[in-house]
Amino acid sequence: MTDQTNYDIADPALAELGRQRIAWADSHMPVLTSIRERFAKERPLEGITIGACLHITTETANLLRTLKAGGATVVACASNPLSTQDDVAASLALDEGIATYAIKGEDTDTYFRHIDAVLDAGPQMTMDDGCDLVSRLHRERPELVANVLAGTEETTTGVIRLRAMEADAALKFPIVAVNDADTKHMFDNRYGTGQSTLDGIIRATNVLLAGKVMVVAGYGYCGKGLSERAQGMGANVVVCEVDPLRALEAVMDGYRVMPMSEAARIGDIFVTVTGDRDVLRAEHFEVMKDGAILANSGHFDIEIDLAALATMAEERGGRRMARAMAEEFLIDGRRILVIAEGRLVNLGAAEGHPAAVMDMSFANQALCAEWVLAQKGSLDNKVYDVPRDIDAEIARLKLETMGVEIDVLTPEQVEYLSSWTVGT
Repeated sequence: MTDQTNYDIADPALAELGRQRIAWADSHMPVLTSIRERFAKERPLEGITIGACLHITTETANLLRTLKAGGATVVACASNPLSTQDDVAASLALDEGIATYAIKGEDTDTYFRHIDAVLDAGPQMTMDDGCDLVSRLHRERPELVANVLAGTEETTTGVIRLRAMEADAALKFPIVAVNDADTKHMFDNRYGTGQSTLDGIIRATNVLLAGKVMVVAGYGYCGKGLSERAQGMGANVVVCEVDPLRALEAVMDGYRVMPMSEAARIGDIFVTVTGDRDVLRAEHFEVMKDGAILANSGHFDIEIDLAALATMAEERGGRRMARAMAEEFLIDGRRILVIAEGRLVNLGAAEGHPAAVMDMSFANQALCAEWVLAQKGSLDNKVYDVPRDIDAEIARLKLETMGVEIDVLTPEQVEYLSSWTVGT
């Protein structure tokens, strides 16, 4: 066990449980394990301090272990006040010697104090989940920016914020949009969010999904995965969208599509997965059924207008805590339940994505950290896509670990695909 005092965690006594759970997740992350083994030999991150603002879960722990194996000094904090697994934080600090600042349920002041603790380490690379670390670095700690070589970003919400920074010429170092890799958003967002969101809703409420009207706000990869899995469990899915192409796709996929003003009247369960704010707001709360359940699977807790809901409620919380993670709001005799304080329901009320999915997402993080550092001095201060060869290699490795073989192009096929002279 490492003598490590640079941490702020809930309970050091939980370290052994965390170690066991991290090992369990690791056994389901063969791609990341193979990268860790190579990193330990080649040490591509030698001498680099990485500041990571991520969900402190068993899967994340294995990413941080991989970065450390590659030679990096890793300092980590939580990217959401409810997403930390306290036993994992304890094991990272005490078993792995990784400075960790994360406590499940921490208040806003503690959350940002923990981010500042990561920035105090003077990271040369950022690894963010939602852009809070990068945003605070640029806005509150600009004297540290010159020390940063590059960064990576894990989420849709974070990439949106980063592209806005780039458009405003505010971004001061290059960042790779890991979220936009096919092996991330096509699998993590769709299969991971789809399953783990329902897991959180069920754990928090024990509700039967079959026969319920589930309103899914947003039909990106997360919304598609959620809709598909909810339908598979017998829910009648309604999709609300602002993008006509996504709305059309939802219709073609067999779902009812309508404005939230209409869906609010018929929904039993509402889930926001948009990355925007005030998706569910006062005019919707006014017409919802008694017993309506509200959950958010977007990154920040602003997709549901909780301030408006609290103002409208005659009574909330206290004896109206229906279950541990479901708070009841009473409005005109109607009960509206909010799960996990309107924060990420899959991490606030459950354990997040399955390790087998995060295997690909965190393989992207590790390989992109290696790639972006190798490009030192040659990249502009902008948001970069994950290189296609990294994406393809991760998919290949994942298939290999699953025992799946695929075809290989013949030389003639390769030549044909690169030519223009052959036709009818």
